[in-house]
Amino acid sequence: MARYTGPKTKIARKFGEPIFGPDKNLERRNYPPGQHGLARKRKKSSEYGVQLREKQKVKYTYGVLEKQFRNLYAKASSMKGRTGENLVLLLECRLDNLVYRMGIAPTRAAARQLVSHCHITRNGEVCNVPSTLVKPGEVIGVRERSKSLEVIQNSLSHGANKYSWIEWNQDTLSGKFLNKPERSEVPENINEQLIVELYSK
Repeated sequence: MARYTGPKTKIARKFGEPIFGPDKNLERRNYPPGQHGLARKRKKSSEYGVQLREKQKVKYTYGVLEKQFRNLYAKASSMKGRTGENLVLLLECRLDNLVYRMGIAPTRAAARQLVSHCHITRNGEVCNVPSTLVKPGEVIGVRERSKSLEVIQNSLSHGANKYSWIEWNQDTLSGKFLNKPERSEVPENINEQLIVELYSK
């Protein structure tokens, strides 16, 4: 199972955004990584550099590596509508992302681990593939014997995230994926058009 396992604060500092979730180190050192930090003279990025940077930010945000990302882009480009928006919506439909959106896990990385370790169900059946694309109408829940897990209880104690495309049931610790969200409803700071321009070259 491929995933990014390197330093996270360093990556977040590179983009200047808490893309892996709240980070106290990023708050203290909100400047680019490297020996000289802010003192280093940085050349103005080229058009290609800006586009590549945006793609890398999205990959790190959703925990997707290059091959998976390219496959998702190909699927998005074959769908009706704008390719960039389709790409973001496909990323939002991933099982690990929905587990995170429902508040079952504090981060997408934690959500991915819960799915991989068979703690999450999809329509009542255990599903251990984080990249599974969930369809509207399907129900995502916590496996019965996993409901007492400390990481899940702690995450849910902060209150389930409220999104219009998710219907959460606190009694059963399950959520229904009502519909694909509108692009304007996705809170991530993403300029998907840059990614489209990059792949169009």
